[in-house]
Amino acid sequence: MTSTGEPTAGTLSRSLSLRDLIVYGLLFIGPLAPVGVYGVLDARSSGAVAAVYVIATVAMGFTAYSYARMSREIPHAGSVFAYASAGLGRPAGFLAGWLAMLDYLLIPSVAYLFCGIALHSLVPSVPAWVFTVAAFAVTTALNLAGVRLAARVGFVVIVVEIALLAVFVVVAVAVLVAHGPARPWTAPFLGTGGATPTLVMGAVSIAVLSYLGFDAIASFAEENAGDARQVGRAVLVCLGVAGLLFVAQTYLAGVLMPLTPQELAARPAAQGTAFYDMTGTALGAWLSTLLALVKGIGPAFSAMTAVAAASRLLYGMARDRGLPRALSKVDERSRVPRTALLTTAALTLVVSVWAARRDDGLDVLVSIVDIGALAAFTMLHASVVGYFVVRKGSRAWLPHLAVPVLGAAVAIWIIVVASPPAKTVGAVWLALGLVLAVTRRVRRPA
Repeated sequence: MTSTGEPTAGTLSRSLSLRDLIVYGLLFIGPLAPVGVYGVLDARSSGAVAAVYVIATVAMGFTAYSYARMSREIPHAGSVFAYASAGLGRPAGFLAGWLAMLDYLLIPSVAYLFCGIALHSLVPSVPAWVFTVAAFAVTTALNLAGVRLAARVGFVVIVVEIALLAVFVVVAVAVLVAHGPARPWTAPFLGTGGATPTLVMGAVSIAVLSYLGFDAIASFAEENAGDARQVGRAVLVCLGVAGLLFVAQTYLAGVLMPLTPQELAARPAAQGTAFYDMTGTALGAWLSTLLALVKGIGPAFSAMTAVAAASRLLYGMARDRGLPRALSKVDERSRVPRTALLTTAALTLVVSVWAARRDDGLDVLVSIVDIGALAAFTMLHASVVGYFVVRKGSRAWLPHLAVPVLGAAVAIWIIVVASPPAKTVGAVWLALGLVLAVTRRVRRPA
């Protein structure tokens, strides 16, 4: 039922519509997410990047469906922490929240770092960390002002990004009609020769990381102005829209790319800028510059959403005494978890500036974030089985057993093929969480 009354003291404000929730998810993901990794995926899949994103969308669909099922049953701000607590027990809930924190607390730093690097490339005289701090200041102020204002600003950013993507599509189609493709029309789905299921699936393990963030929608469950099903609908719609945008842009890039996948594979340094280089060569330098500018500004608002989602995770865990109670305080004016938000923002700023001053900062952060997110996804799927099959005795094997098992298998597979340093950090974080789960009494307040 839609909440129409004033929020009570200590609670979050139910002010987010379905559109707002979808905007938060798309902001977190970024409609232009494939731009930065296109060259890597093209080289690894032998040109079948559109097929890679189709498979990745289906693979992440299992996780989206599990979030939709659990958000309807457990509409709490703690997201996977609340779901695992309900389906697997309080200690497992704490562990799931702890694993998710590795993702939620660091992914804003990745986004701010992307922003700093991109804007530094446009204005080399200004260090990347200066842009990082500026983006942090603006978006933190928006988060503190309230979830509704942040959602409205985010909507404007999303409209700009999708409008630019529409311009890219129109110009690309016009060029294809006038001059034809640089590669075969079927190349983005079948490859240019040499594409094998092994190569494609190897690229999928990287492509699924473009979707990280759609799950943040579940963190705003207690600020949802609609019924409990609205959060699940927003999660599924967000993933579907992102998948369509990703396939469309990578298909057009795949038929316009002048370099072969083999040439890109032989030139690793060119892979990171492959999409921009293709756009500048085939469509015009002006469009390439616009893409770089929007890709420089957009991540700041992805970080804004990420910080907001992370603060809701801390708020939910603190309210249930999994973390210090001070983190569960809600600002009476803005109706946001101010202490949790400022704590998350402070950690993000420190990590962002540290990473911006290191040559390998981005690689280190991305690898750690991936492990945290995938581990949390695995706990989510286990929670679905625990809640519906074990606790409620559900016999609906497809949504409550088959889907979560397949989703967990995808997440575990990507963890297995992750880099050794990332798995080491993940193992250390997990061990620390286990120690805390054993030594700290996690109980629900009276």
